Amino acid sequence: MATTDILREADLFGVGSYTIQEAARLIRTPAINISRWMKGYSYRRKGQLHTSSPLWETQWPADNDGQIEIGFRDLIELRFVKAFTEAGVGLLAIRNCLAFARQLVNDDRPFSTRRFRTDGKTIFLESAKLAGGEEMLDLKRRQYVFGQVIERTFKDMDIEHDAVARWRPFNGKDSIVVDPTRAFGQPIVATSGVPTIVLAQAVEAEGSQERVARLFEVSLADVKDAVRFENALGTT
Repeated sequence: MATTDILREADLFGVGSYTIQEAARLIRTPAINISRWMKGYSYRRKGQLHTSSPLWETQWPADNDGQIEIGFRDLIELRFVKAFTEAGVGLLAIRNCLAFARQLVNDDRPFSTRRFRTDGKTIFLESAKLAGGEEMLDLKRRQYVFGQVIERTFKDMDIEHDAVARWRPFNGKDSIVVDPTRAFGQPIVATSGVPTIVLAQAVEAEGSQERVARLFEVSLADVKDAVRFENALGTT
């Protein structure tokens, strides 16, 4: 392996790694949404072809085949994008908010920062005003909704060094965690580090949650949470 490749891998240690399909499954949105947000897309309007660029570049460099790999901070940013769109905020408003927030927060992924947790509502409203937000959305109607989205989305995440460090994706419970420094950011049982998908598949194969708990030396409660979590995710 070349020295530059070794250095690049060292820089990306603890970043987390997800395919588009894995990211879509974790944040519970169709994979086509992740692809459009992270790879961009083309569309026709009045007979003319237009191109929409990606919302940002992923933490991992794209390969020669155009396949992208998503990092943990990317995943958290995408979770916010999904929450905003579900609340009725358009991509243009989200894109403008991202650009404005990057300047204020001095971070390429501002949604997943401590500053955005405290000032996100103000950042959004100011960015919308600067971009002619009154034409894009009803600010008075949206400001409460936007504040609620931020509060709800940060509720199950832990912040360290001014940025989101881990996510507790099973209703905020401490039993299951997504941590980019552990298991490449895949969902795991917090105490043992066993991936939730491994426990869920073992239960399906063994037919007994109690037996799986003994085999993997984890608590029965953790096995039950892992199975419920994986069942809730389903497939995307």
